[in-house]
Amino acid sequence: MPSMEENFPRGGIQKKPTEGKTPNAKLERDNLFDVQHEEQSKKRKRSQSDQGKQKKFKADKTAAAKDSVVNIEPLTIEAVCEGMLLLGCVKEVSDYELVVSLPNGLSGFVPVTQISDAYSKMLSKQVAQGELLEDLNSLPDMYSPGTLVRCIVTSVEKSADGRRSIKLSIDPRKVNKGLNASALASGMLLSGFVSSVEDHGYLIDIGVSGTHAFLPRQKAQNYIKAVKRGSDLKIGQNLNCVIVEVKNEGRVVRLSIDRSEVAASLATERQNWALSSLLPGLVVKARVQKVAPLGIKVSFLSSFTGIVDFMHVDPEKSMNYSPDQVMKACILSVHPTSKVVRLTLRQSFLHPGGSPNQLSNDRMGAVVEESTVKAFYKQFGAIFELDDGTLAFARLKHLSKNRKSFKPGAFKAGCKHKCRIIDYSLMDEMCIISLKYQVIEARFLQYQDIHTGDVVQGKVLALKPIGMQVKVTDGIRGLVPSMHLADVILKQPEKKYNIGDEVQCRVLECNPGGKKLILTLKKSLVQSKLPVLSNYEDAKPGLITHGFVVCAKEFGCIVKFYNDVKGLVPKHELSSEPISCPDKVFHDGQVVKVMVLKCEPQQERLLLSFRLSSKPAPEDKKECTPKKRQEVKYQIGEMVDVKVLKKKHNGLEVSILEDEGTVIAWIPTMHLSDFVVNCKLLWHCLQEGDVLPRVMCLSDKGEHITLSRKSAVISAVQEEQVVRSFSEIQPGMLLTGYVRNVMPFGVFVEFPFGVTGLAPKVSMSDKFVTDTKDHFVVGQTVIAKVMSIDEEKQRVLLNLKVSECSSGDSAAESFALLNQYFKEMKEIRNLLRRRGEPSVARGLCELVPGKELQLVVQDVKEDGSALFSGSCVTGLTVTATRYHLGDKNIVPGEKTKALVLHVDALTSRVYVSLQEELLKQRPKQRFTENSQHSAIVQHVAEEFAIVSLLETGHLAAIPIASHFNDTFRFDSEKLKVGQTISATLKVVKVNDHGVLLAVQGPAKKNVFVRVRKESETALEEMLAPVEHSLSLGDIVTGTVKSIKPTHVTVAIDDKLTGSIHASRILDEVPIGSFPTYTLKAGQKVTARVIGGRDVNTHRYLPITHPHFTQSIPELSIRPSEIEGEVTEMLNLKEDSALKKLELYSVGQTVTCFVKKYNILKNWLEVEVTPDIRGRVPQLLLSLNTKVLKHPEKSFKNGQAISATVTGTDVTETNLCLSLTGIQSLEQGTITVGMVTNVTPHVGLTMALPGGKTGRVSIFHLNDTYTENPLGDFKVGRIVRCYILSNKNGKIQLSLRQSRLNPKSNSKVKDVEITCIKDVKKGQLVRGYVKSITPSGVFFGLSTSLLSRILFQNVSPYFVQKHSLYEKYLPEGKLLTAKVLGVTEKHIELSLLPEDTGMPSVLPESLDLPRYDAEEEKGEADDREKREELKMKTKRRRGDSESEQQEKPKKKKICPADENDSGIEVYYREEEEDDQEEEAAKKKSKIKKHGEAPRLQVSMGFTWDEDMNAMEMPALNQKEESSESEEEEDPQSKLKKQTKKEKELEKQKKEKELCKLEAALMDPSRQPQSADDFDRLVLSSPNSSILWLQYMAFHLQATEIEKARAVAERALKTICFREEQEKLNVWVALLNLENMYGTEESLMKVFERAVQYNEPLKVFQHLCDIYANSEKYKQAEELYHTMLKRFRQEKSVWLKYASFLLKQGQTEATHRLLERALKALPTKEHVDVISRFAQLEFRFGDPEHAKALFESTLSTYPKRTDIWSIYMDIMIKHGSQKEVRDIFERVIHLSLAPKKMKFFFKRYLDYEKKFGTAESVLAVKRAALEYVETKSSIADT
Repeated sequence: MPSMEENFPRGGIQKKPTEGKTPNAKLERDNLFDVQHEEQSKKRKRSQSDQGKQKKFKADKTAAAKDSVVNIEPLTIEAVCEGMLLLGCVKEVSDYELVVSLPNGLSGFVPVTQISDAYSKMLSKQVAQGELLEDLNSLPDMYSPGTLVRCIVTSVEKSADGRRSIKLSIDPRKVNKGLNASALASGMLLSGFVSSVEDHGYLIDIGVSGTHAFLPRQKAQNYIKAVKRGSDLKIGQNLNCVIVEVKNEGRVVRLSIDRSEVAASLATERQNWALSSLLPGLVVKARVQKVAPLGIKVSFLSSFTGIVDFMHVDPEKSMNYSPDQVMKACILSVHPTSKVVRLTLRQSFLHPGGSPNQLSNDRMGAVVEESTVKAFYKQFGAIFELDDGTLAFARLKHLSKNRKSFKPGAFKAGCKHKCRIIDYSLMDEMCIISLKYQVIEARFLQYQDIHTGDVVQGKVLALKPIGMQVKVTDGIRGLVPSMHLADVILKQPEKKYNIGDEVQCRVLECNPGGKKLILTLKKSLVQSKLPVLSNYEDAKPGLITHGFVVCAKEFGCIVKFYNDVKGLVPKHELSSEPISCPDKVFHDGQVVKVMVLKCEPQQERLLLSFRLSSKPAPEDKKECTPKKRQEVKYQIGEMVDVKVLKKKHNGLEVSILEDEGTVIAWIPTMHLSDFVVNCKLLWHCLQEGDVLPRVMCLSDKGEHITLSRKSAVISAVQEEQVVRSFSEIQPGMLLTGYVRNVMPFGVFVEFPFGVTGLAPKVSMSDKFVTDTKDHFVVGQTVIAKVMSIDEEKQRVLLNLKVSECSSGDSAAESFALLNQYFKEMKEIRNLLRRRGEPSVARGLCELVPGKELQLVVQDVKEDGSALFSGSCVTGLTVTATRYHLGDKNIVPGEKTKALVLHVDALTSRVYVSLQEELLKQRPKQRFTENSQHSAIVQHVAEEFAIVSLLETGHLAAIPIASHFNDTFRFDSEKLKVGQTISATLKVVKVNDHGVLLAVQGPAKKNVFVRVRKESETALEEMLAPVEHSLSLGDIVTGTVKSIKPTHVTVAIDDKLTGSIHASRILDEVPIGSFPTYTLKAGQKVTARVIGGRDVNTHRYLPITHPHFTQSIPELSIRPSEIEGEVTEMLNLKEDSALKKLELYSVGQTVTCFVKKYNILKNWLEVEVTPDIRGRVPQLLLSLNTKVLKHPEKSFKNGQAISATVTGTDVTETNLCLSLTGIQSLEQGTITVGMVTNVTPHVGLTMALPGGKTGRVSIFHLNDTYTENPLGDFKVGRIVRCYILSNKNGKIQLSLRQSRLNPKSNSKVKDVEITCIKDVKKGQLVRGYVKSITPSGVFFGLSTSLLSRILFQNVSPYFVQKHSLYEKYLPEGKLLTAKVLGVTEKHIELSLLPEDTGMPSVLPESLDLPRYDAEEEKGEADDREKREELKMKTKRRRGDSESEQQEKPKKKKICPADENDSGIEVYYREEEEDDQEEEAAKKKSKIKKHGEAPRLQVSMGFTWDEDMNAMEMPALNQKEESSESEEEEDPQSKLKKQTKKEKELEKQKKEKELCKLEAALMDPSRQPQSADDFDRLVLSSPNSSILWLQYMAFHLQATEIEKARAVAERALKTICFREEQEKLNVWVALLNLENMYGTEESLMKVFERAVQYNEPLKVFQHLCDIYANSEKYKQAEELYHTMLKRFRQEKSVWLKYASFLLKQGQTEATHRLLERALKALPTKEHVDVISRFAQLEFRFGDPEHAKALFESTLSTYPKRTDIWSIYMDIMIKHGSQKEVRDIFERVIHLSLAPKKMKFFFKRYLDYEKKFGTAESVLAVKRAALEYVETKSSIADT
């Protein structure tokens, strides 16, 4: 690649070409575009070794010298690589990323985590805390489109479809990584971020390590005003900063963001920019070197070369540049490897801080009819001039449909083309256009083009839990929420939709700003022709439209439309009939048609109705049809006649004749008949125009009315044997419905009125079900019995077994089916007969079974069957099986007679028989109904079989199925031709069907023997209520009819039936026996009437009359009750249930009888007496967990059991019982519990007997801890539990075997640890990781015990990133640790392999440095001390509460480096202090020392307010820690030194000694060792500042004892007269004890300080110390002591008031004022009230403060000092009106003229500053009046 070096020179002087020849122009042109060649070589070059690289570069230089071709081309995405620096412009801002426009039409994105370190930390903090931080601003708050930013490419990702996306970062640490502290110079323009806001300015992160950058407030003011984004800069905000001043070799820099300074900044040679540190966005002076067709080559900063491509030359000059011309240019990008620098000459970029021109919104997507080609660049595209004179660029791929159709000739300069603006490149200030026809014609180009309600086509991209992602066009993606995937909620959408499917959606909501597109796939919405409601203004009363239910509650339904418009359908508008529970009728996501009743657009309130009957608003005449459709509302069950309009593969589209055919309805194929065969046949036979009479309306939802012709369903609706809503369903009901869906696990059945239920596989058939599809098909009619209902989930479980659903009379049922089948066949024949022209169909009608035909044999097949033809069977297939040919040997062509057996109209086949016994003349014989005959099966069809009677040869039809649900037969059960069966005749005349109708006789196995008894009793119980003359106490005799588990029915006489309850059979009932089974059916009994009972029966009764009751005498056969007096009479009507239940007391034992176990409610239902029922909750059934797992197996119906009464249930109609006695749940007892919740890493929540809840910690699940302790526990599992404690209603449980079975002596691997005393030093313990904090790993040993492991005890490796710990030590990890030490409140553990004998928690494969490496020994010790120190501090402060340990202190900042001395932890504490402003100003000066060694810490202690004012001399950092030098020393000594080297070393040492002596002589020298400090304090023994520095020096090395010793020395040394100096040291010592000592040591120092100083001052200082370190409780206690001790001191009251107000305790402050006034002398009162009011204004309630001032001034109106203070405060805090009111009141007081003059002057000053000319005049007028009145008074 010879041109490489020429294009991207390495700086320095260019060699002149050696050859004089200039290359051929044509060749130059070709080479310019040789993109691939250039790129390949770049790649090849990168992959070679370093040595190769160097050689190559040398070769390149020589080649470059020969070849002067300039290779300038625009930047392509292929050329972008990681680490490339670019100037970008923010194009779009969202909450989580910035979209940035890059040069040459490229764009990239910056994730929210790549803004800056400070911003990322705040984000992490917000995520950790889980609540919004006040000072965390969102990206849209900080960035606006058009802002220029410096970016670095972090990665270029390639997606599956081959598209590349550029990921950028604007973090200054990455962008400015080429800079270091020493390279910084004033005048440099850098990008930085606000990392924190201080009092006098901002700390700016410029990404240069070791440098502290500070931006003073005054340098930011005009920028803040201009940007108008609030009164302050925000953390994370990006700024262009100019360096104003560099101090300390670049360690501290002062910046400015003043707009004029930034705009004027220019990068110069003086700033020492290097090629590695060049930044995009720098403006430089550039000199043109060469002008080429594709751009210009320039040189800048004397030695660098760069290129300007054709898109970045100044459009004013186009290419009119001459060599050596000098102009300004801005750096656009710097390539990290090839070091290519690209620049721009466009004017907008030549003034930093500006922003490029933007495109007006209406131009985006605009089609330009004529755009003129300005220039065409073969490899890249063309520049066009648009109709408004602006320039635009079209990439090569956008110039034509595809490569083949591209004609370069059409793009000569001046040619005109039609194009469309598809994008705008901010960095090129050019529109991006496309000439592609499909782009110009595209309906949607960007989100702005999509409107709510549009129907769009899209492709399924992905299915996620929240919904489906749909691709609408290349740049537009939408989301279909899971609720909108279909008209119903889909449980498994992946079964319906596949990725890549084309779907038609409708736009629900489109927000172009947030690129948010919400779509719906609900067919009813997509296909709706009704108007779209997308804003409240359009909601005119009377408007009818479609919406979807989002919430159904007792007050009504909330319905949502497009664009989040929603309205309420109140309860009374839901239906014409009242609906009690809307949430049961309507479900979320249901599409509904609603009418607008009322709308208030301003309040966004919308009132709707589902009742559409009221007349809609008048519409246009054209929309006549839909209007009618809306008015017509069909009731379910209504019968209509219809006309077939259109046949579709799954049904018929019909019009309803009653409405002149305007209303369109739909009959699904499977609803044409009850018989699947007839459904298909009818669909086949019907033609467009045919009329179907008497069809029933099945549903009227959505666009279509659905109709049904199923006669069983129609009769069920007409006879009211249906349920209209879920609430009407009762177990035991028989309902007629049709199969909705067949799934592997069962069958879904739908009933009229939309109720659906599930018949599980086990309840589908009396036979074993292998495959559900063999038994039922979708649409088939079935009769279902309701087994159970789940009210909460609105689920119904059904039974389809014939034995359960049949009435018992199988003969009648099967005959009814056969009769209905032939009736339908007759209708079909009549339909075919009505066809006018003779046809095959008409021929079929004439053929009926039993008819004789003359046929001709056509063919005899191999299987023995024959085919026939004849004139009467034209177009039909006539066959006879081998069996039916009899013994005849027939040959083709032979004529023969045949008898028709069956005609299959669907396939046009006729089955015939040639058998003699069937063809012979039959005698006319009269048959009697129900006569039995033997018959031979002749033909088997789908629904019936044709048989011939043995005696007479007459044909009869018998049904195959005995019931609708009887659909499956094993092969052995199927009827076979030739088989002899018994048949019972039902229809004895041969009708149009040609056959007799019969049913199979008794020879058929009767399946229903068991059922018959049950059905008899059911029928008997249905007898009408009998009037009987029995009264209580009567003795009756009767016969036992039937025996049920809990009662026996007795026939007293022919009509009257009585009932004996299980409790009324024996006097002494043995527990476990079944009393009812002691009686036998048919047994005679003598009984006594003890009451009457109402029995509700639902079967065969209209559900609408649920209170249809029947009275039955309640009897007793207990010997004691028959012989003796009746002790207990049942009178169910008078006694309330409650009174009866009151007879039972808690703890009483009762005998009861099992009724059934309710699986859904998990309780055992029992009966105590005929009228008292009880329930036993699952957990009170037994203490044996095996019994509890399957209670239904352990308790048989009717069994007698003994139970204890525990109370009554909520409804007070049932007793609550227990079979395990009353559970005490005391500590130490063992009980059973059910898991109700599993909390990861914490434990289980258990339900206990009696409705109580308990908790099990993960430490109590097992005697041996496991890696996943909760893995075995699922919700619902029942286990035995041991109660550890039961305090304050909180029950702690244990599942350890050692607790549950103490005698079992099972091995306890992990013993229980209850307190610190259970842990011994050196012991190995196991536990779970709780959390990882900056101070170590928190490790749980038991529920109450949390210990901490220092990082150096976690692993032998040194870890820089804490995320590694989080990865390898996740929460809940099980680890073994060794106890290093135990104190009263703390356990120190170690996880190191040498301690535990386990492998290291961090694997060796991470290649981390080890702690025990020689050079890190010192630091490790240092850190250990620091960690211990931190731990002690935390422990002492935290009152040993483990929560305290995890609460981060607000004022701490984390150490920047692991090996820090650790003392700067509190070095920011001052900054948040709210003390005197002066001190704060001086303090901020101190801060500017940046990272001078840690002595800055000395300000970290609030020694005293006075101390803060003193300037701190910082230590010099030049002399590094001597440790590292010593360690390097021995290595250097290893080598033998020559004489010369020794000599040099000697000289060097001497020089160092000289230096040291000179330094010691230097008066401005800063102390650097203990000796230095000793010298200093000897020379100035009374200077507290030196002593404090000396203390800080020791603290920096974490030598607290030495710091204490220095303080004590200071107190002895400082002269007793220097009270203030001494006090400073005392305060420092108090601070030290507060921070590093214990509460006791602090109190000792405090008591001494009070003795040696003025007590009040010491008290006040300690209060401040407590407040600053956030120990508010201790501060409050100290203030109370002070109030008692210094009652008369005004300052104490005020200081405490200030403290309370800062805490936000305004009420306490008000009470304090009252106390103060009582305690202080009267003369002080006014002053105290005024001071309290001032404090209230600053920190508390301004209104209360005003009230205080007002009340004081009304009492003391002449106190001008109070007036003055009040004015000052109101001017600062109040409104102008309030201030003027005060001035008006003051100038009308009668005060001394001198004072009045003062107030007038203030009023005038105020008005001059804030008022108008009129208001100033008014004040002057008032002053004149005052003077005049005074003088007139004086005159009089």
